[in-house]
Amino acid sequence: MILHIMTMEKFLAPLIDFIDKNFGREPHKYVFITSPRYEYNLTKEHDIEFLYSDDDIFITLLNYMKESKKIILHGLKRDKINKIFFQNRYLLKKSFWIMWGGDFYFPEKQNKLQKFVIEEISYLVTGTIGEVEYVRDHYNAKGIHIKAFVYISNMYKDIEILPRSDNTIKILVGNSSTKTNHHIEVFNILKKYKDKNIEIIVPLSYGDFKYGMKVMEYGYTNFGLKFKPLLDFMSEKEYNNLLSAIDIGIFNHNRQQGMGNIITLLGLGKKVFMNSNVTTYKMFKNNNIEIFNIENFNIEPINLTNNRKLIRNIFSEDNFVKELNNLFNYEIY
Repeated sequence: MILHIMTMEKFLAPLIDFIDKNFGREPHKYVFITSPRYEYNLTKEHDIEFLYSDDDIFITLLNYMKESKKIILHGLKRDKINKIFFQNRYLLKKSFWIMWGGDFYFPEKQNKLQKFVIEEISYLVTGTIGEVEYVRDHYNAKGIHIKAFVYISNMYKDIEILPRSDNTIKILVGNSSTKTNHHIEVFNILKKYKDKNIEIIVPLSYGDFKYGMKVMEYGYTNFGLKFKPLLDFMSEKEYNNLLSAIDIGIFNHNRQQGMGNIITLLGLGKKVFMNSNVTTYKMFKNNNIEIFNIENFNIEPINLTNNRKLIRNIFSEDNFVKELNNLFNYEIY
């Protein structure tokens, strides 16, 4: 059995569907560490299990972990899971951590159990070598790097670019209502262009509600009706149509975040600005993908045809299947 330990996130239901399609349900078992709830396209047909009480986790889940051939951790977000590893350290030898960013950036905010698991877990799963270097430098992580981007939100999408009937420069800012987007810094950069024919589109349907309210207040105060917050969760088709109309994407995160949005925009040939200190910025540069430093922001949209070719090849469905196949069949020593 390959045991997947998950928390509720919007990109997990599509991954389960993708694995079912390409590898079958056997031998995969999916456990969500949360009370029963079906969100982000997760349905009862996905045949998953919810575990949330102490008995669920310290008895039932522990037994699953002992019985499993491999344990795949989709992020490190639960102290109770870390406690299991601390008390049953041999389980770390067959555990694969899919690195999310928020679970290891800002080491000063991580507790001792989190640091212990990061240091001792046997396998580090990410498509970005910079993230592996980060945890080796900051946590003395010893795990073997398994290269995989994993989540199909990061996969190239062949999206039709719909014709535009206006000359408005559409600017997407961030991917969610979380502080690591640093929206206010971006808005302060954009203030000098507020008299231009622009539209500032800001996804806020996902994340911290109170923070999102502050972002909206600042956005409306400075840009009026040119500020367009997205407050409702959109279907994949609707959101892809939105992205196809974007001219410029700005992702001012100070950690790995928003990869699906960034890859989709780059795959559409759009101009994307990022914080150059983030590991994913360096990953794109290392793959000859043209991406721009937010410190050099300008409002001129351009069509980057070569980016479309590179993204199509690097983040193709075939590559995702190969990477997942390597992950699921990796021989444990």
